[in-house]
Amino acid sequence: MDSRDLDLFVAWGDAFTEYDFGPSHPMHPIRLDLTAKLAGEYGLFDHPRITVSDIPDVDEDFLGRIHTQDFVSAVKQAGASDHLDEEFQREWGVGTEDVPRFEKIHEASGRIFQAGIEVGRAVASGRYTRAVNFCGGMHHAMSNRAAGFCVYNDVAATLTTLLDAGYQRIAYVDFDAHHGDGVETIFWDDPRVLTVSFHENGRFLFPGTGFANDIGGMQAAASAVNLALPPRTDDPDWLRAIDAVLPQVLRGFQPQILVTQHGCDGHRVDPLTHLRLSIDGMREAALLVRSLSEELCDGRWIATGGGGYSILDVVPRAWTQLIAIAAGADLDPHTELPSRWRKYAETMVGREAPLMMTDGFDGGFRSWAHGYDPEADLDRAVMATRKSIFPFFGLDAYYD
Repeated sequence: MDSRDLDLFVAWGDAFTEYDFGPSHPMHPIRLDLTAKLAGEYGLFDHPRITVSDIPDVDEDFLGRIHTQDFVSAVKQAGASDHLDEEFQREWGVGTEDVPRFEKIHEASGRIFQAGIEVGRAVASGRYTRAVNFCGGMHHAMSNRAAGFCVYNDVAATLTTLLDAGYQRIAYVDFDAHHGDGVETIFWDDPRVLTVSFHENGRFLFPGTGFANDIGGMQAAASAVNLALPPRTDDPDWLRAIDAVLPQVLRGFQPQILVTQHGCDGHRVDPLTHLRLSIDGMREAALLVRSLSEELCDGRWIATGGGGYSILDVVPRAWTQLIAIAAGADLDPHTELPSRWRKYAETMVGREAPLMMTDGFDGGFRSWAHGYDPEADLDRAVMATRKSIFPFFGLDAYYD
């Protein structure tokens, strides 16, 4: 299969920037605008195999399948009133420092949720082989509560859309620095959905969950895979951990489609986490996912954004690379960023933009096949996950 022959659906419209918690909040909507403009400068939004589509208002009935009606009503109430007491904030997670209320919170959150539906429908229809919702990836949202900057769970919307279309084996892979707890919780007892999360150890980072022995509910043992990474994990160790778990588990599960979340908050300059990744490391992970989609799923792959709070230096480069990789229109990491985009970005953010797509990492790492080091924190974390999960797939934790 040649990725250059596949059609890609991208969800995007300026209205996505209405998901706006205010100028001092880490999840600033300018990160989406800068991503779209950088992708446009590279010609991706005019590419003959890429369709860029705006998204309609949220389907309220579908929203009610993932989120409780009481919670949706609470979100609407938050949009209408700026007087939310502490009890309201504790119960619904809205109006807090993490998830401040704003006037269009239901509409803006609903648009991202609807994008999750639309990318699922685009691929399930057979018209597109791949789709990207870089404005999505709201993986912390629970069915009855907002959390971690996330109101409605667009990933759950995508997965449910695919299940409705008849998919029986869907693999969801989460590369965000934070554990994908909302998605995992919603599908905890559904054996049709495998959730795999590579994240910083919850002892050091929100949401404090996602340990190796969290493997799914009573009705779906081994449907959840968690690798809790040590703080300060860098590119070679991160890629080593992914390589030591992801291909083996996916080959054992044999998914019909991959859905992946590419939060880029693991970057070494991100202000909210302690990982030490680069744009190049994230690019390598996306390339691996593409390869696995071609090997296992006839190329079928849906990707989302997620966290990422270095809004100038990281997010636009990471997600522009993701769009290009999904389209099979790969960008050379050593490409200079377009001068027109740099001038626009510097005007909007007020400081100098990066010069290149690369951070200088060559993509190399030591394969797990070369041996396990019991003295290394990273290897112990990997082994904990392999021991918890691999036997369910008939794999040997030490050698496979």
